[in-house]
Amino acid sequence: MAITLEKNKPLSLVKNNAGLQNIIAGLGWDNALVNNQKVDCDVSVFMLNAAGKIPQDEFFIFYNNLNSHDGAVAHLGDNRDGTGEGDDESIRINLSQIAPQIEFLYFSVTIHESETRKQHFGNVKNAYINIRNADDNSILCQYQLQEDFENQDSVIIASISRNDNTWAVEALGQAFDGGLETLVNLYQ
Repeated sequence: MAITLEKNKPLSLVKNNAGLQNIIAGLGWDNALVNNQKVDCDVSVFMLNAAGKIPQDEFFIFYNNLNSHDGAVAHLGDNRDGTGEGDDESIRINLSQIAPQIEFLYFSVTIHESETRKQHFGNVKNAYINIRNADDNSILCQYQLQEDFENQDSVIIASISRNDNTWAVEALGQAFDGGLETLVNLYQ
């Protein structure tokens, strides 16, 4: 049975899942039409060092850089409108391959061309993240974004952090304005 994450309360991924190495972060949202255009949400992963920064550009995973420098993280494709059942975009992660200097994985969801299209997260419904065991596809934990985030176009939805040889996931739900560029500037 999947555990529902609470904001700012870390949960160990390996405590009840000994030997867990391969996970999938699945993110989804409902299809929305605003100003005669579909809302295009994009998932990104910022692989950060202990200082909270991207050590190299190749540790920023998004629709134009699908694989991390160390081969541990792979973006499985861009869904432009949230159509379909289940996860809209997924990230495959091999915890054992993550480069030693990486301490955090921050998962963001941003709205593509939000300013031009006059769209924001108040238009997006039922956004979530779930973490699954990639070996059997079972959901380990999940977080449903509850806030409205009117007039904001970017959300850091969750993080995975390293502590020695263990990994913990934490729901964050922190909203920003300024699109993906704002987040890239924050973590560079």
